[in-house]
Amino acid sequence: MRGRPFNLWLLLLVAILIAWAVSLGSPQEVTGTLPYSTFLNEIDAGRVREVVIQGDRLSGRLADGSRFVTYAPAPPETQAVRSWAEQGIEVRVKPPGSSMAWPGLLVPLLAIGALVFGFWYFSRNARGGGGTDGAFGFTKSRARVLTEAPKTTFGDVAGAEEAKEELKEIVEYLKHPQRFREMGARTPKGVLLVGPPGSGKTHIARAVAGEARVPFITASGSDFVEMFVGVGAARVRDLFETARRNAPCIVFIDEIDAVGRRRGVSMGGGNDEREQTLNQLLVEMDGFNQETNIIVMAATNRPDVLDPALLRPGRFDRQIEIGAPDVRGREAILRIHARGKPLADDVDLAEVAKRTPGFVGADLENLLNEAALLAARDGRKRITMSDLEEAADRVMMGPAKRSMVFTERDRRITAYHEAGHALAAHFLEHADPVHKVTIVPRGRALGFMMPKREEMLHWTRKRLLDQIAVSLAGRAAEELIFDDVTTGAENDFRQATELARRMITEWGMHPEFGTVAYAVREDTYLGGYETRRYSEETARRIDEAVRDLITREYRRVKALLEDRRAVLERVAEALLERETLTAEMIERLVQGLPPESPEKPPGGEGSGLEGRRVIPKIKPGGALGGA
Repeated sequence: MRGRPFNLWLLLLVAILIAWAVSLGSPQEVTGTLPYSTFLNEIDAGRVREVVIQGDRLSGRLADGSRFVTYAPAPPETQAVRSWAEQGIEVRVKPPGSSMAWPGLLVPLLAIGALVFGFWYFSRNARGGGGTDGAFGFTKSRARVLTEAPKTTFGDVAGAEEAKEELKEIVEYLKHPQRFREMGARTPKGVLLVGPPGSGKTHIARAVAGEARVPFITASGSDFVEMFVGVGAARVRDLFETARRNAPCIVFIDEIDAVGRRRGVSMGGGNDEREQTLNQLLVEMDGFNQETNIIVMAATNRPDVLDPALLRPGRFDRQIEIGAPDVRGREAILRIHARGKPLADDVDLAEVAKRTPGFVGADLENLLNEAALLAARDGRKRITMSDLEEAADRVMMGPAKRSMVFTERDRRITAYHEAGHALAAHFLEHADPVHKVTIVPRGRALGFMMPKREEMLHWTRKRLLDQIAVSLAGRAAEELIFDDVTTGAENDFRQATELARRMITEWGMHPEFGTVAYAVREDTYLGGYETRRYSEETARRIDEAVRDLITREYRRVKALLEDRRAVLERVAEALLERETLTAEMIERLVQGLPPESPEKPPGGEGSGLEGRRVIPKIKPGGALGGA
């Protein structure tokens, strides 16, 4: 914005110069121009007082004082000039071309110079004044170069300890390359960081540059893709030229799948521009030698779509996975993002980490930011545990819709539905325990039961069956209490059916189908898709087995709730009164006690159920039946 007025003044000046030059170079009509015959008549009549001869151009003054200009077929002869002098006319002679000759040379030079300068200047600054953004910089790389090492270090990265251990080798090579050369070792030219969105791939790449104290050059894969063939390849060449000038350094390409996709698989045979850009990237990485000291790091959510030539040894020959952190990693990430935020004494970040399985760094940062916004909105000076609880619900389910119009019947149906989920999770031995249950609507849900997920790598058959039963418990409670059913269990059925189908087709957990993989699921960080590998007859049998399994679990959980109908009604009534119940409150209601202990003030919230439950568990295959 500061350079725009100067550009306008310069444009105006160039326009004035061009107009002035054109005006000088163009022939101008002189006032008082006489035909040559009239000039001769005026001479004969004695009305001419002065004549200036300049080649064939004659000018002068008449008797009335007016000026004139005329042009003769040829310069006047000496005899004619003598006759004019004898008539008393003052005659002067000037050399031809002594006046007004310089515009003939200056005008074209001024016009051409102004045009060339204006074209160069405005082309250079046509897109904001940067040398790489102008028309002449179209093939320049859009990479951002940090010549000073980033301030981010490994101390600012949490939840990716294994990745940091692998990347320490890169840091040591950039700091002490001679040590590796003496051993004849070759460090990886490229490091590919893979993981779900928000897991911190860019952050850890910046930390590597900060630890090694080297420049950090960053670009996005989409920066190289243009509609003109060859532009992306030129930008890749310029990017690596910049890297060589700043070596030792780190080149980081974010979302490399935008340019590094597998060749020859697009509709029509491929994309010429993207494939040329990829080819140039492969050539540039092959051109590195041991003295270059350039490490290329790239990040992607889709390693499955990358070209195999990009992943071979000598290019991106090392892949480092940065997945969702475990509970200790989440706690460490929370502590990093909590720096500079005033936390109240009741805040327990370890407890927050336990109730946020599957959260990545970006989710946890957003959770703390939402909690800070809630505290600021309420005018508090510190972030409390209730702010963090509400923020976690917001991140997962959306903001509470307390202004939503709820009929009393809808509230009762929702209360019994969620109470059914909560009691099934409480009584079934292998189900995830309850963290809290609420009938406050959020997002598209009128209420929800939030389990306290345990960090487990293996899901057992008994745990899966109990999870299916918990999903069906809401519908079972509706049918048991109201002798009718509603549409509120739509999402519950989807979850139960998905688990049951995968138990049969992928995990070999059904006696009739045995240990055969009837379907192969390709899981990616952005979702998954299933490849079917069975006949129509097998598909019919699988559908029947899924229906039978879900029916058995529905009957099992309905029988459980029927045996504990009094507890179900107590929990539902407490939900109607309080809207939200914690695990500790549910435990007291199961024991026939009021939700709040007498020593606690009304409205206090427990941190969760601690210790051993005193109510016996119902096991699959027990008195209530099983699969």
